[in-house]
Amino acid sequence: MANRILIVDDAAFMRMMIRDILTKNGYEVVGEANDGAQAIEKFKELRPDLVTMDITMPEMDGIHALKEIKKLDGNAKVIMCSAMGQQAMVIDAIQAGAKDFIVKPFQADRVIEAIKKTLG
Repeated sequence: MANRILIVDDAAFMRMMIRDILTKNGYEVVGEANDGAQAIEKFKELRPDLVTMDITMPEMDGIHALKEIKKLDGNAKVIMCSAMGQQAMVIDAIQAGAKDFIVKPFQADRVIEAIKKTLG
């Protein structure tokens, strides 16, 4: 059975890029969210195997959303997506329970490597 993934990013074209990489590699994208609050709702509803979470978003950022998702499910697997130069936020995210991070602009092989590693 394909692993079910939720994509969270406030930029639609970024979600499209990740969706494209994932579906080409046999993963099932079960939902998309464009901010942290929506990510939490979708996580509750869909119970995905993995979440790709943008760090910087309006309304609620990725780190806050990550913490809330980890409260709902301590075993939740979340990979953070960050732009260059967000190292401090990446460290915060890892401490909050993120499994890995990928840097924009996305490189397909790096995205798949992170997902395979996280899903085990």
